[in-house]
Amino acid sequence: MLTYTYSARNTSTGETVEAELEAANEQAAVKLLTDRGLSPIDIRPKKEQTGLLSHFRDRISTKQKVIFSRQLATMVNAGLPLVQSLNTVRGQTKNPVLKTVIISVISDVEAGSTFADALSRHPKVFDNVYISLVAAGEASGTLDTSLERLANQQEKDAEILSKIRGALVYPAMVILVLIGVVIFMMTTVLPQVESLYKGIPGAKLPFVTVILLSVAHFIIHFWWLVILILGIGGFLLVRWARSPDGVQVVDEIKLKVWPLGPLFTKVYMARFARTGATLVASGVPMIKMLNTTAEAVNNVHVAASINKATEQVKGGKALSDSLKGDPNFLDLVPDMIHIGEQSGALQDMLGKVADYYEKEVDEQIKAVSTIIEPALMIVVGVIALIIVAAVLLPIYSLAGKNLSGGI
Repeated sequence: MLTYTYSARNTSTGETVEAELEAANEQAAVKLLTDRGLSPIDIRPKKEQTGLLSHFRDRISTKQKVIFSRQLATMVNAGLPLVQSLNTVRGQTKNPVLKTVIISVISDVEAGSTFADALSRHPKVFDNVYISLVAAGEASGTLDTSLERLANQQEKDAEILSKIRGALVYPAMVILVLIGVVIFMMTTVLPQVESLYKGIPGAKLPFVTVILLSVAHFIIHFWWLVILILGIGGFLLVRWARSPDGVQVVDEIKLKVWPLGPLFTKVYMARFARTGATLVASGVPMIKMLNTTAEAVNNVHVAASINKATEQVKGGKALSDSLKGDPNFLDLVPDMIHIGEQSGALQDMLGKVADYYEKEVDEQIKAVSTIIEPALMIVVGVIALIIVAAVLLPIYSLAGKNLSGGI
């Protein structure tokens, strides 16, 4: 059930009432108020709580959406009516947010909406690819097949993202440990070396030790300012990265900067081909397919290339010719599309492109991991050398003075 805030006039007393109520949708909320003798003035969904905790609590994972799609496909394939199938899936769903969405979808379908239109009212849960495939499945009478294809595509996308995140876990852990060790050395060990030198008249600390001690003193005395600067800087960086200008720069980095550029380019090629193959197989028209894949690739530069190709296709040009020579597309993609256009098997060719680049992504992740690990070791070695030099040079200097004084 959804929660609504409302203001209504009591038809008996004329008083205005403001409160909350739960209903499947807005029409059901109006009916409830009318049955209570209230005349609705304003009804709107209750604003969702914002914050990190609510984000994780209200999150619907890809795995849960895959299970929803597969269960619904099984029910529809078995010949059950759509509303009965949705009610059955709702009973098996444990996520309360997804369950609320399903209840709303059931209510809309019972009120006469198509399944695709009902899903489109929840864009945070069901993206344009999902809605387009469901609409095509409803129109062709193959809803169960479309839902199976959706589940397969979601699993493929989730698998690729999981592999990329997994490859970044080790470098992230090494960097965090390195930062912790450096802070410990600078705030604990170096001040002890400084106090040792203070008791020796005329003793001078090496330049590298002086620099690191200055940083250490700043961290020790102004730790709150360091945390504040890092917090504000991180917030502003994230906010900028989500702005239109920031998205342009970040997506450009993903495509161009080595060694991540080749990896993300192949991810986008696989995503474009897999989404296109799924949509074409479900009977989605070419222009609609291209518009949907432009949203699905999740990179503004690749999306711009697809949109440019879409305009050329509208003018009568073949898709393969429209994509050929585009800097954001690898040559194999238009070549394979051309074969598919000539043979009438575009769906199969796009599927083969997706399979090829998904395997290439696996190999590229291994290659990036192989490069990152020794690079991290070099960085760790250089930082360790600087810290050790800052600690040991003063000690060796003192030892040298004692030896020369003894002689």
